[in-house]
Amino acid sequence: MVFTNPTGGYLSYRTVYDCFKRIVEKLGFPEMRFHDLRHTYATSSLNYGDDIKTLQENLGHSSASFTLDTYGHVSNQMKKYSADRLEQYIQRLNTMEPPNTLQGKK
Repeated sequence: MVFTNPTGGYLSYRTVYDCFKRIVEKLGFPEMRFHDLRHTYATSSLNYGDDIKTLQENLGHSSASFTLDTYGHVSNQMKKYSADRLEQYIQRLNTMEPPNTLQGKK
């Protein structure tokens, strides 16, 4: 990741790091590394339904399997979303009319 100043010059790692640390402290977040933002982005993307191939490309990984191996752990929130989707599917099935097995007969 590259950060620039208003004239387009590169900001040093130390400048970005120090600014990040001040922001984290001001917001009252627990101690974290700058790289933790990448992990937060990846797991949040998966939690909210982004497909693995898009996430792989966004992160610059060479394969979707690497992305899954690194960020694909299942969270409680992901389990709940999955269960909710299944429940909605079952509810839709319950409201459908059963197929007419005697088609053409009166």
